[in-house]
Amino acid sequence: MFFDTWHGLLRVLVVGPLAYLALILFLRISGKRTLTKLNAFDLVVTVALGSTLSSIVLTKSVALLEGVLALATLIGLQFLITWSSVRSPRVKALIKSEPTLLAHDGRLVESAMRRQRMTRDDVLAALRSEGLDDFSQAAAVVLETDGSISVLKALSGRGDGLNGVARPGTDRSRS
Repeated sequence: MFFDTWHGLLRVLVVGPLAYLALILFLRISGKRTLTKLNAFDLVVTVALGSTLSSIVLTKSVALLEGVLALATLIGLQFLITWSSVRSPRVKALIKSEPTLLAHDGRLVESAMRRQRMTRDDVLAALRSEGLDDFSQAAAVVLETDGSISVLKALSGRGDGLNGVARPGTDRSRS
């Protein structure tokens, strides 16, 4: 069967656009930071917003106002946590991981790769995506806090591109 009732189809046609407009409005109010995927927490919020929108549109037992309140709650919590993380190093440390150096000066950092469960092939794939075919062509390969891999082809004398990334043989990140 293609649908249960005409009423169900009508509900999707009415509630769907209203919920979507509410989400767009909340996102515009909360700012661009809400949908960035800078770390795992951001990804969870983005997925939760999509899941909530889906539930509002397709689940008959979820009233529009309840769903809109759920969207507002998620966005409000995300705003509060990111606002707090900008102002408190403790909150920042709690929700955000450190980037990890996987390769440096053409050599793999095996201990970091084991800790992050990354393989040589994973790093090679990142190099290929940047048009490189050998580790010696990369000054650094970094596993970012959002799970993406950055390849730095060259570093300036200051090495600003590696600020906040622990170097081999050090315990702490550069500030």
